[in-house]
Amino acid sequence: MKNRRKNTAAVVLLALAVVLLAFVCLFVGSSHMTVADCFAALAKKGSASQVRIIWNIRIPRVLAAIIAGAGLSVAGLVMQTDLNNPMASPSTLGVSNAAVFGANLSIIAFAGGFLDTGNHLSSYTVGANPYATSLMAFLFSTASILLILGLCRLRAFQPGVVVLAGIAIGSIWTAATTILQFYATDVGLSAAVVWTFGDLGRATYRTDMIMAVVVLTGIGVFSLLSWKLNALLSGDAAAKSMGVRVDLLRFLTMLFASVITAVCVSFLGIIGFVGIICPHVVKRLLGQDHRVSIPASALSGSLLLLLADTLSRSMGNGSALPVGAITSFLGAPFFLAIIFGRKGEHD
Repeated sequence: MKNRRKNTAAVVLLALAVVLLAFVCLFVGSSHMTVADCFAALAKKGSASQVRIIWNIRIPRVLAAIIAGAGLSVAGLVMQTDLNNPMASPSTLGVSNAAVFGANLSIIAFAGGFLDTGNHLSSYTVGANPYATSLMAFLFSTASILLILGLCRLRAFQPGVVVLAGIAIGSIWTAATTILQFYATDVGLSAAVVWTFGDLGRATYRTDMIMAVVVLTGIGVFSLLSWKLNALLSGDAAAKSMGVRVDLLRFLTMLFASVITAVCVSFLGIIGFVGIICPHVVKRLLGQDHRVSIPASALSGSLLLLLADTLSRSMGNGSALPVGAITSFLGAPFFLAIIFGRKGEHD
């Protein structure tokens, strides 16, 4: 009972922190709007430009941070449980590599590169379609997921096999991307590279809605399967003795986790470390019970991405830095501290 109260209190505090930081994030930007201006724009009583900045740029951006942060964090948590590997993340199955290839193919080959418009910047601007790019990235990510999971179904569906298959297929996508970029024009190459930056600035209400549907559906499925995921923590043999179909559970949960990642990456680009750091912190502080760790991981992921977005807009000197770079700067040292801290515990 005491642990339940503690966990409930922690989840509530995380939710409050997300709401508070979301409001703070709305007031930070390069437009030099005062807090009073922001409140007036929220009420749609400010100038037309201020209302447009708040409602068309900042609110979709904040929603994207909340949704994508939650999705990537929970996807990482599920991957770590499925693969029994604390280093697992949403990119384990090469989802991000496949998305990058799909986006590069769309941008370089069909909108600004060697097969269509060449070096003409005006032609590229006319031809570029962000939704087509996101769709291509998602299609290749999904194809990569199904290919890896299908290969693993042919063999024993063991965590080690999944990881090795993911590394191999991911390497193929990376090699294909390199070849594609080698033949790209300057315009196509620069556009493709910029796409890979994790950027919340490209978020719109439509993309937020699509991400929200996928992320909420995935989190709902994981929550329904939380007791089975808890059983998996005790090992495959113990889980099977409880009536859990381990291979099917791994297949379904990894598929949903990968689809969540694919959707977020296809709209926002590569955002690293959220799916590793947040689940680690949650499991260390609140334990591994998925009934608690799933909502806590979702909220902590939203919190981390909101913090990274706030910093990216504060440090950008007139333009927001890529949020993916900020999450890496925040996540890498923290992750090293976790690794060496654990080593110290064993010594």
